[in-house]
Amino acid sequence: QVQLAQSGGGSVQAGGSLRLSCAGAGSSLRAYCMVWVRQYPGKERDGVALLIKYNGGTSYADSVKGRFTISPDYAENTLDLQMNSLKPEDIAMYYCAASATACSNSPDDYIYWGQGNQVTVYP
Repeated sequence: QVQLAQSGGGSVQAGGSLRLSCAGAGSSLRAYCMVWVRQYPGKERDGVALLIKYNGGTSYADSVKGRFTISPDYAENTLDLQMNSLKPEDIAMYYCAASATACSNSPDDYIYWGQGNQVTVYP
């Protein structure tokens, strides 16, 4: 089992940057595929960035490709999401999640979740 605690997020002007961090406790994040997920109010959660544990590969939703970067720091047992060139459509609650068995962008495949951070982008 792993416990995930998130930090970061907040408010920024459009075009600005924010960084989210997800700290793991109880187990090394190396053992997990990790995903950053966002959720708009009243909508389902959608995966935006995936880290594949088997080869360190990454995958991004088209809407964030080139702007967001998912990166692990295994020495610190953390996973970051660097978000650049933020747009109003990026306003959402962001969650990190981990799975020891599945490796996909589908939030349904993940059982360990952080508490969520709000990201707000104003014009």
